[in-house]
Amino acid sequence: METAIFLPDTLFEKAEQTAHYMGIPRGKLFALAVEDYINRYNGEMITQKLNEVYEKINPNEFARDLDVGLESLRNFTKDDTW
Repeated sequence: METAIFLPDTLFEKAEQTAHYMGIPRGKLFALAVEDYINRYNGEMITQKLNEVYEKINPNEFARDLDVGLESLRNFTKDDTW
């Protein structure tokens, strides 16, 4: 798909230089840049959504489970030599 975008002259020149240095067409450079930006943005969105979920969790709700797990681990490793 073709599209038209407007860039500041300095950014356009840097894009031209970078594409030339990489040996790829300018359009390919723009496609790679947009793809990279979207991938990073999506990663940040996933982190944000996970943070929202974890903020709703009451840590005291799982305290007993953590204590049981820790006690099991202690019993399992009590005879281990370090």
